[in-house]
Amino acid sequence: MNAKTLLNKAKAKAVMLATAESCTGGMLSAAITDVPGSSAIFDRAFVTYTNAAKMQMLGVQSTTLDAYGAVSEQVAAEMAAGALRNSDADIAVAITGIAGPGGSDHKPEGRVCFGLATGATVTTETVEFGALGRDAVRAAARDHGLALFLKAVDSMTRNS
Repeated sequence: MNAKTLLNKAKAKAVMLATAESCTGGMLSAAITDVPGSSAIFDRAFVTYTNAAKMQMLGVQSTTLDAYGAVSEQVAAEMAAGALRNSDADIAVAITGIAGPGGSDHKPEGRVCFGLATGATVTTETVEFGALGRDAVRAAARDHGLALFLKAVDSMTRNS
């Protein structure tokens, strides 16, 4: 999936996008803004690498972080909802994961949690990319985020 396709489809439907990224450190927003004309569909990005940033910028609850950890679908959901709430976007994608090296038996390297917020609806999913190495996990997460955006844009009706 390429960002140019996303740009064209989002532009055709007058849809604005926002990102909330942790392990990808802005790679998803960079992929979108690398495309000329992206200002027509991209509102803003939140790079929230620390838990404090997730709480301050996106409204992630400390109780959620304490109960589930930063790499969880619960935190990804709150990140996506916070990005949507704190932007002028119609769709927000959040990414939080273990890019590596390392991880644990409970949260292995390559586990990435995604949140997708559209209006009042927030969905989440976890993808196990495996111990591909830091660069490959981050690139795979970026590409999956682009695919989530594209799927969400495709399912939206044209704004009037």
